Amino acid sequence: MTDYLHGHAEPVLAGHRRRTAEDCCAYLLPRLRGDETLLDVGCGPGTITLGLARHLARGAVVAFDPAAEAVAEARSHVAAAGVVNVRVEQADVHTIRLDEPVHVVHAHQVLQHVSDPVGTLQAMAAHLRPGGVVAVRDADYDAMSWWPRLPELDEWRTLYRATAHALGAEPDAARVLPAWCRAAGLVDVQPSLGTWLYATPDDRGQWAEMWARRAIESSFATHAVRLGLAGAADLARIAAGWRAWGEHPDGWLAILHGQVIARA
Repeated sequence: MTDYLHGHAEPVLAGHRRRTAEDCCAYLLPRLRGDETLLDVGCGPGTITLGLARHLARGAVVAFDPAAEAVAEARSHVAAAGVVNVRVEQADVHTIRLDEPVHVVHAHQVLQHVSDPVGTLQAMAAHLRPGGVVAVRDADYDAMSWWPRLPELDEWRTLYRATAHALGAEPDAARVLPAWCRAAGLVDVQPSLGTWLYATPDDRGQWAEMWARRAIESSFATHAVRLGLAGAADLARIAAGWRAWGEHPDGWLAILHGQVIARA
């Protein structure tokens, strides 16, 4: 594993809380019958987990994350929702223990942060029953596009990718997912493409403020400074650039995601 680039500061968790199964797993949901068992890898605050559990009302979900703060929040969300077919554990893919193999292993925005994505996929596949599937989705930072082309956002992307690479991570994971899956020995590799678009005032405002705060408050900022890739003034300038983009009436930001469903 790498040091998780984003960490779990409040602006990071705030972004993760917006995620749902419907906007993050649309490539997977139609394949679910509703009675399967599913392992949710790196579940974060559990909002995607809850959606998956609702689609698996006759099945069960085991979710895990290595971060104690994420696990505590996921458990709280599960309890508040009254969902009874979810168990949340603090673990990683190599240490999680299951009573029996599962039908589906799912990971959203996980492989871009690990130093050995092929080994991680193999560990994921090891939890599958015969005929089970791995479902993974990751973004591609180099393929992100935005308007207006503010230099601060170009600076942010360059800094983000440099910081990720310095930590042994791959910020452009989307385009490599099929290759990683095949290298891990998975078969019937089915790639697809998903998108997020931030172009309405509300979406722009929330996304811009989240990244403005991440630029100065999250582990990304800490790592960038520690690695000598940026200073406080650079991060403040990037944060201001995000807010300027969020306030622009024509602001647009599109994110491409690679998606793969494959069999062990």
